[in-house]
Amino acid sequence: MSEFSSIKSFHEALYAGSITCAGTVRQYLQRIQGLKHLNAFLEVYEEEALETARQLDERIKNGQEVGPLAGVVIGIKDVICYKGHNVSAASRILEGFTSLYSATAVERLLAADAIIIGNLNCDEFAMGSTNENSAFGPTLNALDTSRVPGGSSGGSAVAVQADLCLVSLGSDTGGSVRQPADFCGIVGLKPTYGRISRYGLIAYASSFDQIGIFGKDIADVAAVLQTIAGPDEFDSTASQKEVPDYQISPVNNKSWNFAYLRDAQYHDGLDPEMRTAYIDFFESLVDKGHTVSGSGFDLIDYIVPAYYVLTTAEASSNLSRYDGVKFGHRTQQENLELTDFYKKSRSEGFGKEVKRRILLGTFVLSSGYYDAYYTKAQQVRRLVADKLNQILDQYDAILMPTVPSTAFKLGEKSDDPIAMYLADIYTVLANLVGVPAISVPIGRHSNGMPFGVQIITKKFDEANLLNIAHQLMDSKQVATV
Repeated sequence: MSEFSSIKSFHEALYAGSITCAGTVRQYLQRIQGLKHLNAFLEVYEEEALETARQLDERIKNGQEVGPLAGVVIGIKDVICYKGHNVSAASRILEGFTSLYSATAVERLLAADAIIIGNLNCDEFAMGSTNENSAFGPTLNALDTSRVPGGSSGGSAVAVQADLCLVSLGSDTGGSVRQPADFCGIVGLKPTYGRISRYGLIAYASSFDQIGIFGKDIADVAAVLQTIAGPDEFDSTASQKEVPDYQISPVNNKSWNFAYLRDAQYHDGLDPEMRTAYIDFFESLVDKGHTVSGSGFDLIDYIVPAYYVLTTAEASSNLSRYDGVKFGHRTQQENLELTDFYKKSRSEGFGKEVKRRILLGTFVLSSGYYDAYYTKAQQVRRLVADKLNQILDQYDAILMPTVPSTAFKLGEKSDDPIAMYLADIYTVLANLVGVPAISVPIGRHSNGMPFGVQIITKKFDEANLLNIAHQLMDSKQVATV
């Protein structure tokens, strides 16, 4: 599938008549079948995708107008609703549930004539950093199947990494698009909170969740963002701001003023080899005419605790609706009192990590602990936002690691949830503040695995964010993998 390395190259071949949408879909379907062991897809919409492709081919043949994403094969994470299709959030509690409506992002993809080829594996209810928490088994990293692809959007990352689709949608609550993009050596964008409607996205933590985009090409990510961003009457948290033109400038030699966070760059948890690579990377940017300055950020060690207090509290509330009565898993044990019925159904339906976060969230919201934990965490969130925004007022963008290490081995962190949570130290910052962030590959570790750099800009500054990322990749300052 290398000839379809971007939407542009795909469309050039399609409109030249050298390929067809149907033929392209068949190629992807064959590849999905051949790499089934990666467990990236939970369901493949084979007949539907082929029929949509055939209809598009007929319209193109007849000279009819088609959308900007015509024929582009896309996968969606199994937390994004698509009418008439199963959506389970990779959980037994929702196994067999068919969505009654489509997410706004899905509706906009379909209106642009994209082809949705299937739904993708993830950590249960988007809770995890390895994709090992799925009720339907882990997804494997295509570069090294002994390693995790990252999470929670691991299936979405692997689908792009392994050329099972051209682009994919994931969701990012604390890094669940950027971290797997880093582990898989691809591009992962988390837009500003509210830039993309959350309508139809199964909630984990509502004030943090944001649909994100995976691709191998910055222009592809920009094109998908252009299509799905914007106001939505069904989501009161969606921004009313006009969507600017995200088209990437073909020639952009602008010099940028970058900051890096010294407290993040020299944090004890960062892999020493990666730290050296980042320093070399910053120096290369200076050599090319950019400015790179260190900035203090003494709140770095408060970010992860605040994030997990707030997100688990919101998860405890959001997941209380899954009780086995109206839909989803219902215990088969008979003659139970109502409270016992709820307990049994939820205990059987939810996995270990989801239960852990529900319990933690319920605890921090409980009487006597609310002010000590939840209120304090909200105060920290405000301090973090103020500090980060002060830095962004002085610089075009912040550069920092995406994660402190390369992809973990399968099972490596399973018995130590605290170590797993601490691995989110660099990604949760953007979600706490609501700013956009993107991870792009920077190179490979001596262990053979890729790692990336994270770029953060001001709220609703995706246009500059994407152009910065493109400029770095296009000039070979960032090595693709």
